[in-house]
Amino acid sequence: MSISLILLILLILILIGVVPAWPHSRGWGYGPSGAVGVILLIVIVLWLMGVF
Repeated sequence: MSISLILLILLILILIGVVPAWPHSRGWGYGPSGAVGVILLIVIVLWLMGVF
C-alpha cells in the first residue's frame, strides 16, 4: 500500500472518531474537529506540492 492510501484511511478514521455524537465526547466542543481540519489542510497542501 502506498503512503497516500494509508494517510487517507487514517484521516477517515480520525474524522469518524471526532464526531461529537458519542455521549463521552459531547462536551469537547469544536477542538478535536478543528485539529483534524488543520491536519487535513496540511495534508492537502503537501499533496498539492507533490510530497505525497
